[in-house]
Amino acid sequence: MASAETQDAAQRASGSSFYTAMRIMPRAQREAMYEIYAFCRKVDDIADESGPRDVRLDQLRLWRSDIDALYQGSAVSRARSLAGPVKAFRLRREDFQAVIDGMEMDVVADIRAPDWNKLDLYCDRVASAVGRLCVRVFGMDEKAGIALAYHLGRALQLTNILRDIDEDATLGRLYLPREALLHAGITSSDPDRVAAERALPKVCLPLAQRAKVHFEKSDEIMNRNRRRAVRAPRIMSKYYHAILDLLIARGFSAPREPVRVSKVARIAILLRYAFI
Repeated sequence: MASAETQDAAQRASGSSFYTAMRIMPRAQREAMYEIYAFCRKVDDIADESGPRDVRLDQLRLWRSDIDALYQGSAVSRARSLAGPVKAFRLRREDFQAVIDGMEMDVVADIRAPDWNKLDLYCDRVASAVGRLCVRVFGMDEKAGIALAYHLGRALQLTNILRDIDEDATLGRLYLPREALLHAGITSSDPDRVAAERALPKVCLPLAQRAKVHFEKSDEIMNRNRRRAVRAPRIMSKYYHAILDLLIARGFSAPREPVRVSKVARIAILLRYAFI
């Protein structure tokens, strides 16, 4: 019977786009994924809170200490539900810490028009590091798994950035890269002003094409691996690729209506990549 912690993790995951992909996995893998997801949500919630930055930084430092203690064999209250997945799937401490590093980037100061190097580092920490944890649960070969985490993590995060321009602006954040903004003639780094710029499509479309390249690289890697090992990441990939296609079709000029993958399209993705 699942622990209370795992049941809570499953409940937290149930509203996410990844829930279906998790549900098709064998029980041990599924519960490990729930725990990874729950950890990521908890530290992400800290990063997105509106409280004082020093308080949130202290909370992230506590999580960092808890992860270290977990790997030293201590049954730390908040991290103890990760002990089973860490042992069963040889999850790396460095990847958990990288996720915390990424959340810390959002807390130290609101990210506004980072250069490409900083944006890529951010994507690696908040997305590809999560992928490196997940591919171990999927049972992928080490080299192929790391490559998939690299490309798919960046594809998903760039899609998130393009989808959430207006939502991020309300938080005082702007993840669009400085070089792309300047190339489009946008010199401001104020999130609200940039979100209203008429030249914004000139920034977003090249970013969307970069995400597409990462999706293509991800597909190449998954095509070379065992179908069962890549069922879950393929569903995640196809779902997010559908979001990216909807964003491109909608366009990036203001005002921007939210995009959603239809229920029919979601079912089609599930049927094709989980069961057929």
